[in-house]
Amino acid sequence: MYKKTAFLGLFACLALIFSYVEAIVPLPIPVPGVKLGLANVLIVICLYTYGVKEAVAINFVRIILLAVLFANPYSFIYSLAGAVISMALMYPLYKSKGFSIIGVSVAGAVGHNTAQILTAMAVTGIVKLIDYLPVLIISGIITGLIIGIIGRIILPQLKKIDLERVKS
Repeated sequence: MYKKTAFLGLFACLALIFSYVEAIVPLPIPVPGVKLGLANVLIVICLYTYGVKEAVAINFVRIILLAVLFANPYSFIYSLAGAVISMALMYPLYKSKGFSIIGVSVAGAVGHNTAQILTAMAVTGIVKLIDYLPVLIISGIITGLIIGIIGRIILPQLKKIDLERVKS
């Protein structure tokens, strides 16, 4: 039990660090608001290693700490909306066994971006923001692919240290 708690704590800390680094080091592309979402590697790996409850918990802890330490209430709202919809899409795909970690990651990224645009529309009342959704869907597909590929590479390496053994 203590090993599982230690790994989950490590995942949460790394997710927070990855999110912070992405906030201060933007991608060198001319598309506002697009991020790689490196913290999502840890969320997807946690989903595949420990399960949905643990993945949700890590993501929620990361979002709260990021908002409290480095951001504002609006970033909390946008991040939480993205995380909820992302997991609502990823979990059934993961459970279905019909999608690889890459497909699950792409669905999560696209869902996250869609939820953030819809949340921005609700918060600001600017319906025209929907025009930006195709750009964010394309970026979600690309970043989801990258995160999924990283997850596919890392997951077997983590299994070598037998995280399954520390599930309880």
